[in-house]
Amino acid sequence: MDFSLTPEIEDYRLRIRDFVDTRIIPLEADRGNYDEHDNIALDVLEEIRAEAKAAGLWALQMPVERGGQGLPIAGLAACYEEMNRSIFGPVCFNSAAPDDGNMIVLERIGTDAQKDRWLQPIVDGAVRSSFAMTEPAPGSGSDPSMMLTTAEKRGGSWVINGRKWFITGAGEARHFILVARTSDDSRKGLTAFLFDAEQPGWEIIRRVPIMGPEEHGGHCEIRFDGLEIPDDNRLLGVGDGLKVTQIRLGTARLTHCMRWTGMAKRALEECFDYVRERKAFGETLDRHEGVQWLLGEAAMQIEIGRLLTMRAAVKLDSGDFARKEVSMAKIVVSETLHKAVDTAIQLRGARGYSKDTPLEWMYRYARQARLVDGSSETHKMVLSRQLLDEGLDFWNWD
Repeated sequence: MDFSLTPEIEDYRLRIRDFVDTRIIPLEADRGNYDEHDNIALDVLEEIRAEAKAAGLWALQMPVERGGQGLPIAGLAACYEEMNRSIFGPVCFNSAAPDDGNMIVLERIGTDAQKDRWLQPIVDGAVRSSFAMTEPAPGSGSDPSMMLTTAEKRGGSWVINGRKWFITGAGEARHFILVARTSDDSRKGLTAFLFDAEQPGWEIIRRVPIMGPEEHGGHCEIRFDGLEIPDDNRLLGVGDGLKVTQIRLGTARLTHCMRWTGMAKRALEECFDYVRERKAFGETLDRHEGVQWLLGEAAMQIEIGRLLTMRAAVKLDSGDFARKEVSMAKIVVSETLHKAVDTAIQLRGARGYSKDTPLEWMYRYARQARLVDGSSETHKMVLSRQLLDEGLDFWNWD
């Protein structure tokens, strides 16, 4: 097993690290660079995005012919980790959720016409996008079979009625992927569609307030009341909505892990100089056994998470769905992120809890990681089923 990166990927990784260190992390210190929702202000973002494009670091996940860099998923793992060493990082390179997952699924399954109409503007950074699936109870959450939003065929169009909520980025998005019920079939009852924010028949009810900082466009509750979508704007076949969801979320869950690993590493970075210099009871903190245990445990868990992430990335590159590998990475990395940030705050003390460091921002953000794209408990259920189905083969080497 070879864990080394190719020279090309290593070059991208190092250039991204330098860009993050010199251009993005310095922006975090000035509150004037934040918007009202604790994310990077849009005018600042546009300037940095232009620089990232000029540096050849734009849209790493997209083919070269679409203006991206054409990296494999394993290459993304190394580079996305570097991006999210800044709390502002991924969006500057057009590699943040939900655009990241939406671009990947559209490139993989969209028709040529759909890619030109719906994908290319997202790749170019001209529009933002959103993925509308989650619903208020008793509708679908981790279980898509509970979906209540309906799509009814009328002539050459589909008429959408229902509600969605916690739809990330909906407040700023122009292009949407929507999953709705088209029949009562347990496996083939859902269908995926594309629609534009300017179409009538839908509205944002509210931007749901959350405890953490938000992606641009927030997490919105939306209502569909007669939205008409031409059949040409259907993704794959009627009844293939669950398939579209599985294709999108498999990679999207893993790219979350890539980014979260970078944030966990940055949290520990915030401690390095402090524990080397701060004295307590006659010694610097790094000489105290308790501090060593905290840092050593966090470092080990981060390494476990990034190895699980790379293992899943390599399997996805091979054409495997990597369901259990993605689930294991999602569980471990989401919980490690929270642990790493908590450890860093504990070591930095009151200053870590303040807005003088990015740690309090990370702490509020980290709590959502164990919920988004499937809770830890849901992924453990998936793993249990696969273990019972496969027995000892669950642990097969490739």
